[in-house]
Amino acid sequence: MTWGFALVFLIPLALALILTPLTAKLGLRWGILDEPGGRRRHKGRVSRLGGVALYLAFTTGLLLTLFLPSHLLPPRQDPKELTRLTGLLVGTGFVFLFGLLDDRLQFPAFPYQYVAQLIAGLIAIAFIIHIKHVNNPFTNQFFFGPEGFPWPIVWVLTIFWIMGMINTVNFLDGLDGLAAGVGAILCIILTLHMVRQGQLSVALLPLAMLGATLGFLPYNFHPAKVFMGSSGSYSLGFALGALGIIGGARMATVLLAMGLPILDVAWQIIRRRRLGQPIGLGDRGHLHFRLYDLGYSQRTIVLAYYGFCALFGLLAFLLPSRLYKLITLLLMALAVGPFLLWLSER
Repeated sequence: MTWGFALVFLIPLALALILTPLTAKLGLRWGILDEPGGRRRHKGRVSRLGGVALYLAFTTGLLLTLFLPSHLLPPRQDPKELTRLTGLLVGTGFVFLFGLLDDRLQFPAFPYQYVAQLIAGLIAIAFIIHIKHVNNPFTNQFFFGPEGFPWPIVWVLTIFWIMGMINTVNFLDGLDGLAAGVGAILCIILTLHMVRQGQLSVALLPLAMLGATLGFLPYNFHPAKVFMGSSGSYSLGFALGALGIIGGARMATVLLAMGLPILDVAWQIIRRRRLGQPIGLGDRGHLHFRLYDLGYSQRTIVLAYYGFCALFGLLAFLLPSRLYKLITLLLMALAVGPFLLWLSER
């Protein structure tokens, strides 16, 4: 079984290491690239096709969990696991293909990107990747009892969650190595959580994404030789959102590990609405851009993000109860919120 875990991690890692420079060359050859200027302030022409390598490596890892010899893999404990795995493959494939078209054609956020994200949420629901139960942190009982939320609420919560995670990763992909590194940290935390809970077969899924992101990251870290583009940010965002649900609704864990970028996205939505701007506007209002404009280097900002997300992800892993996690999340919001407001005023 140990060999199964090693293969599901190492093969996506190796594939991403091999494929990423190849897709970078293809992006330059086909003109799917970012020119100097704009939000990123990078130098030279940089390919946007890194997401192809990330997606192919992750998908290969998922397929290994299906086709490796059974003695190398832990037994599946839930008969619905295969259905959810199929949904993860279908949903990730759909957003990857849309993102690839977006990298080429540069769709506006409304309506094209939002419609694609809505469809991704519906795909998740169709394959029972949905938010049916949420624990009350004060009583440790399910809201609405054992039956869970009524289906209209399930649909709204799930679609909101999937769209929110896709947009969070998409907005986070503004500095070299930021989205991929934060995604890798979350995958580590999710894998550890699932192993601790005895969900060994499910733990293989974030482990596959961990291998893919770590193989991609050496080419994406500053100075980036390739960007993940929409194909990468969309597939990474959908996968992280779905894995947070598949792993026994580890949404509190995801919220803590991704708390800083999620709060930043929420603040940018509020700020843009106040200014009468489109929510999907591409500007330099995000926290990482503002810190960069204050004079901090890309590497300093990205490493600070890594440390922040790793710290709160570790707290999600160590805190003994959901109530403590909720308190920690509220304290994070109280600490980060005034800082974001101060930066906006500057």
